Amino acid sequence: MYLVTGGAGFIGSNLTAALAAGGGEVMVVDRLRKGTPGAEKWRNLAKHTIAGILPPDDLEQFLDRGRPIEAVFHMGAVSDTTVTDGDWVAASNLTLPLMLWAWCAKKGVPFIYASSAAVYGDGALGFDDDATPAALSVLRPLNLYGWSKLAFDRRVAQMLGRGMPAPPQWAGLRFFNVYGPNEYHKGRMQSVVAHKYAQIAKGEAATLFASDRPGIADGGQQRDFVHVDDVVNVCLWLADHPRVSGLFNVGSGIARSFADLATAIYAALGQAPDIRYIPMPEDLQGKYQYFTEAKLDRLRAVGYDAATIPLEDGVAHYVRDHLASGDPHR
Repeated sequence: MYLVTGGAGFIGSNLTAALAAGGGEVMVVDRLRKGTPGAEKWRNLAKHTIAGILPPDDLEQFLDRGRPIEAVFHMGAVSDTTVTDGDWVAASNLTLPLMLWAWCAKKGVPFIYASSAAVYGDGALGFDDDATPAALSVLRPLNLYGWSKLAFDRRVAQMLGRGMPAPPQWAGLRFFNVYGPNEYHKGRMQSVVAHKYAQIAKGEAATLFASDRPGIADGGQQRDFVHVDDVVNVCLWLADHPRVSGLFNVGSGIARSFADLATAIYAALGQAPDIRYIPMPEDLQGKYQYFTEAKLDRLRAVGYDAATIPLEDGVAHYVRDHLASGDPHR
């Protein structure tokens, strides 16, 4: 049995689907809640066989029952970059994974967890997934979410440095800008692909943020956009290579502009681009990443050699096979 926290969420449900398709039993740890009609989280799981859904509050009791677990994939988190409830974020993004780390260390279970590119802040120090305490100590995230992910990465480094008990395999995955099916419950935090497609489908122009930095054109802000299938493939590869541990960036390795992304959506729909630029929202001013690009050297060095999906191909697949279809869920 595999345990997938956040297994009804975006990345978690895609991972759950892949594990189930491979014949694995998957226990999903998540809260389904009510959700928006048509975008409820249960729909992310509707096409797949799962062992059950476990509320996070019941997780420790479930683990105490002693059922053998093949691996723990900790994808669950408070992932809203604008959230301000520090106690909620700390409990979900720091206390919970520390409990899972300790349990996996005690039971000898591999532990693969979601970190985030948000730990790199404005990117001024680059995007090197160096797991040493010295490298981690200089990072300055721009928001509470990024801080919580860095706080866990730093604690892992500290525990390892002190020779404290660790899982037989551990991997922290710093996801960059992930897009793809099953993100519809995320509301404002959906990928730019989903948001821009919704505008275009209504006959509106695709809106992008104007630049508030000299020398960067409107729509010229760049991100490392990575299809969720690439993320899942890394998780599955790690599960198949239990001797590999470490902190790894997970992205395409190529920064592309938001204008490129919007143009790719129009191309997938066979339409000419119609892009309008709007002012940067006040709550994002000074907190908005203008450039991200995953440095994949460490992931490649441990043997992961799969090619990543090019932006235009990934967007075309997402738009045509999911967003523009009768049922967008995987």
